[in-house]
Amino acid sequence: MMIPELELIFAEYENIVSQVDQVFESVCNQFPECINCKKECSDCCHALFDLTLVEAIYINYKFIENIPETKRALILEEANKVDRKLYRLKRDSFRSIESGDKTEDQVLFELAAERSRCPLLNNENLCDLYKFRPITCRLYGIPTSIGGRGHTCGLSMFKEGQSYPTVNLDAIYLKLNDLSSKLVKTIKSSYTQMDKILMPLSMSLLTVFDESYLGVKKDKE
Repeated sequence: MMIPELELIFAEYENIVSQVDQVFESVCNQFPECINCKKECSDCCHALFDLTLVEAIYINYKFIENIPETKRALILEEANKVDRKLYRLKRDSFRSIESGDKTEDQVLFELAAERSRCPLLNNENLCDLYKFRPITCRLYGIPTSIGGRGHTCGLSMFKEGQSYPTVNLDAIYLKLNDLSSKLVKTIKSSYTQMDKILMPLSMSLLTVFDESYLGVKKDKE
């Protein structure tokens, strides 16, 4: 059962999603020859990225609401495998930075090149939760920037050196971080730093975001 206060937070998140979808559609309309996104193309479904707290909880709730229990169990099996792999990758990356073998930039570059199949990607190369997919997935295929560095899908036809409308992911993540902070305050969580949590999609599916996990204090009867 959803914590009632989350409904208003989810509505604000969906407003951000709507804005993101409009931006993607605008770039597609301006540069249709550069966009190669199409049904059954799953390049973006193998990228590594983390979700902010608000997005992780939202996707978890939509997963439970929209996927039948039997199918959920199968997806969660895959999510568990993926999450163990990502844990090992992050652990080894942290150790290499801590030991001085690699710089943080080197590790981030290597992680960006890693591929891991999303547990929501089915055998038909379609997303089982496409309508509620993360914002990162929604923007994949058009030029974006993060930390001052530009990125775009390797299958797109955007040419290096030319100027295109570019989505500032830092600005979007700032909105999501702010909304995560608002979520923690709205539900009156005892875990005041919970809004700093970042997790891969696999973990967001596996986590039970109940009152206990979220630190929601129940009123004494």
